[in-house]
Amino acid sequence: MIKVITYGTFDLFHEGHYRLLKRAKALGDYLIVGVTTEAYDIARGKLNVIDDLMVRIENVRSTGFADEIIIEETSGQKFSDIKKYNIDIFTVGSDWTGGFDYLKDYCKVVYLERTKNISSTMLRETNKPIQRIGIIGTGRIADRFVPEARLVSGVSTQGAYNPNTESAVRFAAKWEIEAYKGLEDFFSAIDVVYIASPHETHYEYIKASLAHGKHVLCEKPMALKKAQAEEVFREAKERGLILLEEIKTAYCPGFNKLLGIACSGSIGSIRNVEACFTKLEKPGTREMTNQVYGGSFTELGSYVMLPVLKIFGTAYQDLRFDSIHGENGLDLFTKVSFVYPAGIATATCGLGVKSDGRLLIAGTKGYIIAEAPWWKTTYFEVHYEEANRVDRYSEIFLGDGLRYEISNFLYMINKSNKDNFKLTRGESVAMAGIMEKFLDQEGRSGQ
Repeated sequence: MIKVITYGTFDLFHEGHYRLLKRAKALGDYLIVGVTTEAYDIARGKLNVIDDLMVRIENVRSTGFADEIIIEETSGQKFSDIKKYNIDIFTVGSDWTGGFDYLKDYCKVVYLERTKNISSTMLRETNKPIQRIGIIGTGRIADRFVPEARLVSGVSTQGAYNPNTESAVRFAAKWEIEAYKGLEDFFSAIDVVYIASPHETHYEYIKASLAHGKHVLCEKPMALKKAQAEEVFREAKERGLILLEEIKTAYCPGFNKLLGIACSGSIGSIRNVEACFTKLEKPGTREMTNQVYGGSFTELGSYVMLPVLKIFGTAYQDLRFDSIHGENGLDLFTKVSFVYPAGIATATCGLGVKSDGRLLIAGTKGYIIAEAPWWKTTYFEVHYEEANRVDRYSEIFLGDGLRYEISNFLYMINKSNKDNFKLTRGESVAMAGIMEKFLDQEGRSGQ
């Protein structure tokens, strides 16, 4: 007898799950299926699991493919199960290719090709359909998005579009999804759009997506002009669609805990915010060569503006930009100074100058300090006048952090929540307005 084992969450059971179990069963004579607990899913970073454990077990059982169902509770359990049940073949979906090669010393490991074009209609009646994601743009950030999306229950990455068809085909082959040559075919196959194209294309792609009735999650900066941001938010509202700007820090647990502590009164009235984010970018990249839309502020400005606007709001009294430029005229380092009625702030970013990237929030009774990379907040300290009084806080930050915003986006779609306190429409509009003023000052406002 050839014994096969596979594992999964099997949430919102769909055709892809069914096909995987069918192929796993065909590998041998006896199939054991491990179904994960909610606690283990959280520990391994999977968010938004909807169906409870017993529902997921029954969905697996009703396929008729599983000869035995077990519960997966810990990260080291797979090795123990292989030994305990005398397993011959371990198999999982190709999403995990290479991830379980360490088990090859104990049994055969088979990665099964994932099912493309998941239908949004479940095999069972449910009021929680899977949202099929289509990606516009196939660059570096899109490569980070796909594996993060697979760790959010209730979404499935369906396909990708890029006017550079060769790039779209390579990307789709890598992630086992569909490549679409035209936008009409792309829109007809998906439910929601993730826009990861160059900055200057965001506005037109948002408009096209909304016109086709699609919810939109767009990379920062969502828009480079205030009027454009106002227009697309207004259109989304009129159509009953969700439009959300992707600044991952805004949705991460640690950053939200930090904001909660800062605004709780524990450090008194906040009077100063200093946010800095720098990284040394290679000379030939888009960020360092695009004469209109490159440079440090268009790339990193959204991150450093975020804590300023979250704490002091959008009604600043004065705004000033100071930059250090490279030989091609692009800003290598930019500092934005804000003046508010009861406070001041600086937002500093750089691609060609390295600085101490930290977040400082100063109040009348104490201050909060989060060292780099504060935009992936996992730890921060609250200091007071007494030198020996320091409160320390920590919070988990999983993977690249994109799963938090995807989960939040999905929650807004399912709950029909048209605004979001973690990053409001007003804050996104204000960022677009500041970006527009910066590009105007630089003499490269574009079209």
